[in-house]
Amino acid sequence: MSSEHYFSETPDTEYKPKKIQAVLAGQSVELTTAGGVFSPDHVDQGTAVLLEHLAHAPAGGNILDIGCGWGPIALSLAIQSPRATVWAIDINSRSRELTELNAKKLGLNNVRVCAPENVPADLAFTGIWSNPPIRVGKDALHEIMQTWLPRLAPDAEAYLVVQKNLGADSLHRWLEAKLPSGFSTIRVDTAKSFRVLRVKNRNG
Repeated sequence: MSSEHYFSETPDTEYKPKKIQAVLAGQSVELTTAGGVFSPDHVDQGTAVLLEHLAHAPAGGNILDIGCGWGPIALSLAIQSPRATVWAIDINSRSRELTELNAKKLGLNNVRVCAPENVPADLAFTGIWSNPPIRVGKDALHEIMQTWLPRLAPDAEAYLVVQKNLGADSLHRWLEAKLPSGFSTIRVDTAKSFRVLRVKNRNG
């Protein structure tokens, strides 16, 4: 990947869309990706590990995908929970464009794609799912976590996947120390060098 990274707001890489095959929520689908976004050639291993827990997604309400890329998590959530509204956010405009394109192609009218700043400020989430952008750096990552995780509705859960050698355990400790009172963080899975963390708002 070029030095611009996938978290650039406007990728410099020429837009060259391509088709890939993927299995999302048990369905084999054809999707469009392109360079300048995260893992454009396939569903990355961390996301695949996270999606093994898809059965825990809430059936309704508003679910958030932080850093949607070309859409594998948001699309899977939308298929799994057709009565929910899935908010797919990404700072990368190309990622948003691809997720919107793929949602439309799959007929998933319950996906809302937008920049992070355009999510309604009063929205609480029945679930948050993310393969967070660890490589943005610790300070930026912590800011992302502190912005969104406190917006979990009472008794709602967030599922995060983080590679062990990229600081999964230190992030776990930080979440336990820094999230508001009543929030808990546990490790629910370790697979293929990844940790899956579950954050729950136990208030209410």
